[in-house]
Parts: sequence; structure tokens; C-alpha cells
Amino acid sequence: MSSDFETYELDFGTLTADITNKIGRIPKLAGEEKTQLVLNVDKQLEEVRELLEQMDLEVREIPIQSRGMYSSRLKSYKQEMEKLEKDFKRSRIAYSDEVRNELLGDDASSSESQRAHLLDNTERLERSSRRLEAGYQIGGERQQIVSLVCTVKRERVEKKKRLDDW
Repeated sequence: MSSDFETYELDFGTLTADITNKIGRIPKLAGEEKTQLVLNVDKQLEEVRELLEQMDLEVREIPIQSRGMYSSRLKSYKQEMEKLEKDFKRSRIAYSDEVRNELLGDDASSSESQRAHLLDNTERLERSSRRLEAGYQIGGERQQIVSLVCTVKRERVEKKKRLDDW
């Protein structure tokens, strides 16, 4: 049993060393080569996950008196796997940032045109806001006028009733 676990440990060491090497190379590559390397690392990470599952099964079959030592080793391998996945994710983010910059452009003229466009939109927004505020103000004034007219009419109706009652 423990010899199978140790064989898995050797495989784990070999795979993780290869993955670590490839993760370090990902940000330095470009194009199709980078894409292929990302796919390859993703596939190898899946192999490591399967290997950890096999190791977990082996630990469960080891006698109780020896199980503690193997359990702690397995736990450290799982932590190493989590670290590899985080490193891989970071390398992919660096990859996507480069692609993003390539697609959007990273030159000064693009930045200036974006700035000019932003200023135009800001001015348009300010004009629209002023028109909206003026509309609200007019609406408020109309409401006051309508209220005043209603009050005057009510007073006239009351006066007329008093005159008719007299």
C-alpha cells in the first residue's frame, strides 16, 4: 500500500515541477504557443487532481498506526496543489491583460482620443442635467400656479354661494 503511495508521490513531484516550469513561461509567450501552453497546464493540473484522489484512496487503506504520517503528507500535497492553481490563475490573468492591451491598443493617440471622447460625453451629460433641472423647476412652478388657480376658484365659488344665500 505505502509503496503505491510513494509511487504517486514521485509522479506528483514530477508533474508539479513540470507545471511550475510551464506556469513561469506562460507570461513570456505570445499567440498560439501561449494558448497551447495554457491548455497543456490545465490538462496537467487535472492529472494532478486525479493523482491526489488516488493518494487519498491509498491513505484510507493504510493501517491506522501509519495513516497519520501519510495523511499529513497528503495534506501538504493538497496545499501545494492549491498554490499551483493560484499561480496558474495569476499567469492566465497576466495573459488576458496582454491580450486586452493588444486588442484595445496602448498608444498615446488612442488615449488622447478616448480622453477627448470622455470630455465630450461629460459636457453632453452636464447639458442634459441642466435641462432636466430646468424641467423640474418649470414643473414645480406649474404646480404652484395650478394650486393658486384652484385656491382662487374655490374662494370665488364660496363667495358666490354666500351671495346667493343672502
